Order: sequence, then structure tokens, then C-alpha cells
Amino acid sequence: MSTILVTGATGTLGTPVVEQLRQTDHEIHTLSRHPGSLETTAHAVDLRTGHGLDQALNGVDTVVHCATSPTGGDLRAATHLIRSARAAGVSHLVHVSIVGCDRIPLGYYRTKHTVEKALLASGLGVTVLRATQFHQLVRSICARAARLPAMPYPDIDVQPVDAAEVALRLVRLAQEEPAGRVPDLGGPHVESFHDLARAYLDATHTQRRLWPLRLPGRVFAGYRSGAHLAPDRAVGRTTFAQFLARG
Repeated sequence: MSTILVTGATGTLGTPVVEQLRQTDHEIHTLSRHPGSLETTAHAVDLRTGHGLDQALNGVDTVVHCATSPTGGDLRAATHLIRSARAAGVSHLVHVSIVGCDRIPLGYYRTKHTVEKALLASGLGVTVLRATQFHQLVRSICARAARLPAMPYPDIDVQPVDAAEVALRLVRLAQEEPAGRVPDLGGPHVESFHDLARAYLDATHTQRRLWPLRLPGRVFAGYRSGAHLAPDRAVGRTTFAQFLARG
């Protein structure tokens, strides 16, 4: 039995990772800015400052790094994590990233790619898994857009994946040897955002006219090219429509 710590343990991905790890024989520790009532050894640590991180990693064998912030701070957090993991003698650090982070010039994606490179060059035992966009992200985009009289949507294809399925892969990787970058994980289907938006409207019984958006610039061009997709790694099983039906 080893000790596994999950960062971002109360987030969209961290929550199912913790739930699935608790079904194993390992001792589970969690790290989050707001640990709440997790039934684990919980540490309230903000990775962006690193305060308390050394203590949280004491005795930890493996870290599953799910913490992320689209508003900034991921590189700073990774720097603190690498330093403390080295000092604590962590043997394996599993990190989740995004398909296309090396090809789409979006700030958040660029940071994700920089974090990948920093981890792989850290001298730690590292495994990096890239996943496509989560169902929750697509639903959130649709929910905000549906507030308008005409519902705008990006005129691109998406391959949404269930966060619980990504969590299952991370849990398996955490119990294996460090493997560097492993094959990407994509959702079951590449679908147009139009169809996903229509599925959201149908599921929520909302009447809206759909309005496709095509934006200028390299970021949108990257999405239009499909750089964020992994059609050859469509290993997810839950579709967006099934995700919505779960409520």
C-alpha cells in the first residue's frame, strides 16, 4: 500500500479521482484550497503560494495533479509542486493536460504545455495524460450562451469526454510506474458544436435560435483545424447526450 495525494481534490476531475482512489487499498490524501468535508487526510493548501505544501507531501509516494486555474497561476503552482515533491522524495507525479496544448496558441493551453515540459524535465518520475474537453465545460458554455435570445456557439468540432472516465485512467496510471507522456484520451465521438448545443437545448427544454460564430485569429484557426481533437484515441464511452440525461 502506498500513499497517494490528489491536488485539486474538490474540482471537476479531482472529485471523481478521489472517489475512485478510495476504492483501492492505498492511503489517500487530498489537497485543495477548500478541502470541505472530504473523507480523507485533507490539506488546505494554495499551490500558487506553496505554503504548507512541504508538510502535505510528507510521506507521500504518488501525486495525482488535477489542480488547475484557467485564470492563471498553473506554472507557479507546478514550480512549487516540483520543488516540494523533490524534497519529499515523491516517486511518481501524474499530471493531466489538454489535447492540443502544444498546437493551439491560447494562453491557458500554452501554460499547460509549459507545465508539461517542466514536469518532464524535473527529474521526478512523471506521467502526463492529455484529455479532450470535459462534458462539464461544454455544458457550461451552452448554459451561458443560452441566456441570450439567440444562442451563439463556436463553429468548431469538439470531442467531449466524461471526467469520471478520465479519472479512471488517472487512477490506473497512479498505480503504475512513471511512463512519461502516455496516449491521449478522447471522448467517444467528434461532434459539431451545433449538435452539442442542440442537445443541450433539447435536454433543458429551451427554445433558442442557434447562431454560429467564426472568429478571426490563430486560436480559432487552431480549433477549426481540429488540433484539440484525438479521433484516433476515442476511448471514452459516455456521450454528451448521456451526460446531460444524468442531470
